[in-house]
Amino acid sequence: MNALQQVRVAEAAAAPDRLAGRNVTLLLISTLTIMSGATISPSLPAIESHFAGSPDVEILTRLVLTLPALSIVICASFAGGLADRFGRRPLLIVAALLYGLGGMSGLLAESLPTLLVGRALLGIAVAGIMTTATALVGDYFSGPARDRFMGYQSAFVGFGGLIFLTGGGMLAELHWRAPFAVYGLSLLLIPAVIAFIDEPVRSRLPSSTISTRASAGTAWLAVFTVYIAAMLNSVAFYLLPTQLPFHLNAMGIGSPTLAGLAIGLSSLIGAVAALAYARLRASLGVIGVFGLAFGLMATGYILLGLANALVMVLLAAAVVGLGLGIMMPNIAAAAMAAAAPEVRGRVAGGMTASIFAGHFISPFASQPMIAAFGFANTYLYAGLAVGSIAVLGGASAILRASTDRSNRAGLKG
Repeated sequence: MNALQQVRVAEAAAAPDRLAGRNVTLLLISTLTIMSGATISPSLPAIESHFAGSPDVEILTRLVLTLPALSIVICASFAGGLADRFGRRPLLIVAALLYGLGGMSGLLAESLPTLLVGRALLGIAVAGIMTTATALVGDYFSGPARDRFMGYQSAFVGFGGLIFLTGGGMLAELHWRAPFAVYGLSLLLIPAVIAFIDEPVRSRLPSSTISTRASAGTAWLAVFTVYIAAMLNSVAFYLLPTQLPFHLNAMGIGSPTLAGLAIGLSSLIGAVAALAYARLRASLGVIGVFGLAFGLMATGYILLGLANALVMVLLAAAVVGLGLGIMMPNIAAAAMAAAAPEVRGRVAGGMTASIFAGHFISPFASQPMIAAFGFANTYLYAGLAVGSIAVLGGASAILRASTDRSNRAGLKG
């Protein structure tokens, strides 16, 4: 019995309720990542109105949603190094505490700069939470079991998106500050982390999980390819939460609740799709799933660009959600499959930084397009751009499948 098998046997012998508590805690912790931006997204128009006299209020209001992403980009790699060196559990506890304090600071902020400082602190916390949560899944699971849990994790994030977005929209109807109170939920998860999250004993695991058919250099190339896909996906996806409330306003549908519902519906559909991720991964492979996910997102954005009524907006958001639902677990599972245990935290940190780099870049890419072409055309052009990525991914998957068939035929011959 090798070291990895010994670890799995020890886990199987642990109390089932403790393992269930560990898994549920990981899933709940994962919802904090979507909550970091989703909860206040419906409040953006009201925030812009409240601070209307501030210089550059249009772009600064978008930064209220996306500035945490810049903090994550800067800090995620450092968080990964800390997690590898000092352990996942202590970093996760500190990050959850900072998350609550930084997030709730919006209840008191009296200026846009002060509000942005709190959002920056929130981003530092998310860097620690997402990096450690991803690394812990890589530590606790392997193979198909990891793919399944990654799917469950994305599903929880999607269901959390529905709850927090819809709830954020309803709270925003009361006051634009009200959604910031929701960030205090992270403080309630700290006792669960202390009780159920054990520090993985990585020294007992194999020194590498990289396939014997691939060199370490090839594995790192795969990781960096995943990073690029993660960033492009985020640039495209964040057009939904940052710009959809304003697009609905331009269409004459100005309710924050409806904006939250549309974005939340996307998360709900994504959550359902994520439950099928493990089966899709087994059938299509990593590249095939990337091609399918980008294709669905492209279709959704084209529909959104053509929409002239709320029902069309909801349909488009649902299609985008389908793509996102299978995209996110594919990104995480692909990165963790290539990462050796001793660098898993750093790989997770790089993945986190790539995802949120796209979040931060998105409004800077979209705002000039909106100024020049309007909301509808921006969504239409974004769909065409994402569609070109889908074509490349699909072609790569077909080429790889053809090569694999030829290799198998050669071996039989």
